[in-house]
Amino acid sequence: MFKRPSLNIVDCIAFNAKFRGNQTAFVCGEKRITWKEFSKYTNRIANALVRSGLKKGDKVSLLCLNSIDAIAVLFGTMLAGGVIVPLSLLLTPQMIASLTKDAGSGFFFADTFLKALADSALLELDTIDGKNRVAIGFDDDKYTSLKAFMEGSSEELPDVTLDDDDEACIIYSSGTTGAPKGIIHTHLSRTMFALSMTISTGAIQASTVTIATTPLFANTFWGTIMPTMLAGGTTAMMTMFAPGDFLKIVQEERGNIALMVPTQFQAVLSHPDIDTYDLSSLTLLFCAGATLPVPLKKQIIEKFGNILGEAYGITEGVATGIPPEYILEKPTSVGIPVFGADVRIVDDDGKQLPTGEVGEIVGYSHWFMKGYHNNPQATAEMVWLDERGRTFIRTGDMGRLDEDGYLYIVDRKRDMIVSGGLNVFAIDIEGVLRQHEEIKDVAVIAVPHEKWGETPLALVIRQPGAKGTEEEIKEWANAKLAKHQRISSLEFREEDFPRNVLGKVLKRLLREPYWKEHS
Repeated sequence: MFKRPSLNIVDCIAFNAKFRGNQTAFVCGEKRITWKEFSKYTNRIANALVRSGLKKGDKVSLLCLNSIDAIAVLFGTMLAGGVIVPLSLLLTPQMIASLTKDAGSGFFFADTFLKALADSALLELDTIDGKNRVAIGFDDDKYTSLKAFMEGSSEELPDVTLDDDDEACIIYSSGTTGAPKGIIHTHLSRTMFALSMTISTGAIQASTVTIATTPLFANTFWGTIMPTMLAGGTTAMMTMFAPGDFLKIVQEERGNIALMVPTQFQAVLSHPDIDTYDLSSLTLLFCAGATLPVPLKKQIIEKFGNILGEAYGITEGVATGIPPEYILEKPTSVGIPVFGADVRIVDDDGKQLPTGEVGEIVGYSHWFMKGYHNNPQATAEMVWLDERGRTFIRTGDMGRLDEDGYLYIVDRKRDMIVSGGLNVFAIDIEGVLRQHEEIKDVAVIAVPHEKWGETPLALVIRQPGAKGTEEEIKEWANAKLAKHQRISSLEFREEDFPRNVLGKVLKRLLREPYWKEHS
């Protein structure tokens, strides 16, 4: 009986090696690797893993900065039938150990930059022995070097059959609203995600040079590199983001496409030498990870031309995007669902809301996660069914749709302020405060109030040399806000707000001190 071949993202490596073998696949710092070389490298890692006892579905933890070695381990693991678990360098050793245990990883790869973090985490991981602790770029008796691990392994494709529903990776959420959850994606969901992004941008081909600016444990990294890999293009990876390095890479590699978060865009625009670089090769810039303020959008377009798009999504499998041709027409929108997706707005009872009304965003796609690892209850809580019985995912974000079907983000559901029974959205207040010339950044949170239950508090970071007092700026803002939106108080902050790796403010950390003594 005829069996349809599976659809796996790793298949593009051998394909590109065969038909674009001498073309550069990845660049990172001074290192470059062709598709032919990358295919042999990933095959060797995959075969070494299989030889070391890895079975289909076994988990492999990866604690590395962006590098050609790290990306080869990532795809080599999936090629071997393993499940890659990229870990955040922002976590504590205890959290890294906890997530590695949660995943059930039998292998642990770490690089020289994060060795100290790995050493501390591995003190609590006695289940992973020395031969399966693999060192990338350093020597240590407690590890096996990557060179020794691969020694003698074949450069040919491993004898492993991959199916659509086989697990490919577990990406742990950033924990903006609580403890990280392991988001499981299959080979099919990763491939469909890449295909949808490729189709929706309409700008990626074999000649494309894409710049990867975010770390490999973030889904934005996957969304950046996988479409380029499918098309056979070149990805220039930044080991760690720095605005000057970004400008240099664009110029030297003739970079075409980049996805960045708002804080990265701001850093690039503020770089004192930006005008000395040739950035004319750029054809598409996308922002994701956090809402891009309209004033910053206009600055980006003024500097780079009308090549800016914005994306919204969650790693679990929901995404929308607005292309450059509409970003000024609908400057506060994050666009329409990407190819193969759909979004709706529902109320607290799960009833679908009409155009213009604010509710929770639920989304549908062909690249849904398989579920949360070891957490069936959290998986079940994400489900919303439409009138056709299709499964949608609850995003936890509040939004609305306009008459053209374009999505507008209003707030995180947990960040919404309920004051005197009325819903107050922090993003609306923040939008007003950002118009003040002395404000560099702002975060509005809910704090306890004896009469109203909750009330908005504005935390403000001022521009250098600002003179306005807390009371003066509060009065200025309240004069522009609706009565139920008015902030009860305003506090200046000298340090940046706590953020996740994509620059999204961790409001739960800002709220905690104010609610600590409140029952």
